[in-house]
Amino acid sequence: MAIMTSIAWVVALYIFAGLKVINQYERGVRFTLGKYSGMMDPGLRVVLPVFQSWQRVDMRTKVADVPDQDAITKDNITVKVNAVMYYKVRSAEKAIIEVEEYNYAVSQLAQTTMRNVVGEVTLDELLAERKKNSDKIESIVDKATDPWGIDVEAVEIKDIGLSQELVRTMAKQAEAEREKRANIINSEGEVLAAQNLAKAARLLTDSPGALHLRTLNSINDMSSDQSNTVVFAVPLEILQGFQGILKKK
Repeated sequence: MAIMTSIAWVVALYIFAGLKVINQYERGVRFTLGKYSGMMDPGLRVVLPVFQSWQRVDMRTKVADVPDQDAITKDNITVKVNAVMYYKVRSAEKAIIEVEEYNYAVSQLAQTTMRNVVGEVTLDELLAERKKNSDKIESIVDKATDPWGIDVEAVEIKDIGLSQELVRTMAKQAEAEREKRANIINSEGEVLAAQNLAKAARLLTDSPGALHLRTLNSINDMSSDQSNTVVFAVPLEILQGFQGILKKK
């Protein structure tokens, strides 16, 4: 009787030691004598010690920070680029069986892919088409990790670091571009003003008496202010004509 009781206690302890609790957002990958023997769903599960082993896999979306990477663009400019990546495990058994340390593997793949993508574009394209480059990194990493049972949901380039010298150069270039646009606008305004003046001159020339009316209007505008002094320039021929009339008298 005592032997049976001892055996019962040993069996109970053995089973108790094999009890495992798997959370709702987790899955368990079970191995029997080293061979994959099935998945363990959420809840209370039993793993036979010694004969079986298991690994817990988190199925939630993970956020991985892709650290700063020194990369050279297509036009030979060195930049520092970092990104954030969102991915999740689609197949727990593949993530455990097909790759060692899948989190580390995905991070390393994202880093190398980001450097390669940056090397395929110029600096202007990298700065102006950030979304396009992020989508390209996502597509490449997602395809490469598919055999591992990993789904890459999104990759976003967070920051593109430039050297101080390059920042100063770009600032000078932007300032020169603004001055160029301002000069173009001013010159276009001058051309338009000259065209309007030429048009007005043609109208005054083609209309009899229009020039005299314009002159009288200008004189009227100047005489409205008593502080103005108006000086008329009279041609010498007119003065000589008046002189001849006075001599005849």
